[in-house]
Amino acid sequence: MSDPAVGELTITVTQLEMTARPVRPPPPPPLARHALMRAEPATVSYYRYLYDTVGANWLWTDRRLWDDARLQARLVDDRTEVYVLYVDGVPAGFGELFQTEADLSDLAYFGLLPDFIGRRLGPFLLRSIIDIAWSRPIRRMTVDTCTLDHPKALAHYQRAGFAPYGQRVVRRPDPRLTGLLPITAAPHIPLAT
Repeated sequence: MSDPAVGELTITVTQLEMTARPVRPPPPPPLARHALMRAEPATVSYYRYLYDTVGANWLWTDRRLWDDARLQARLVDDRTEVYVLYVDGVPAGFGELFQTEADLSDLAYFGLLPDFIGRRLGPFLLRSIIDIAWSRPIRRMTVDTCTLDHPKALAHYQRAGFAPYGQRVVRRPDPRLTGLLPITAAPHIPLAT
């Protein structure tokens, strides 16, 4: 691959899969009052709040590029399920499942709101969503992670039972330089200058 253009980020995407429901015991639930609820369906504004708040620190932009009509169509699609973890009544994280085929479920998005990172909620939320996906007759579950995600994301997915099956390198304009995200977003990721 040639050198990236000015203003482009070079991102390595790792594709992972799980071909059987995990057999190890689930991680313990949070000690705080908590609830995992499905948003049926999530409203566009609430979904954007979750996506933007979780994803800004990791430069998530795919859904920011969707207009409201396209996002609404995805959220009301029977194949889409959005689950939100609440801790002490406050949204702490979310996961989005998409049933790409009758026997294949994709974890399209997963993450914690910044205030809840480091509180051991990620393993609990991830395993809960994995169990939901495997409660139906699927043969495979997939998830992608990339070098922009939390540094522990890949290991987190592998500990949960996912195994890498592919990798690709993509280039994207740095959303902080295009104005899609504020220049101050994700200060731990160097600007693509």
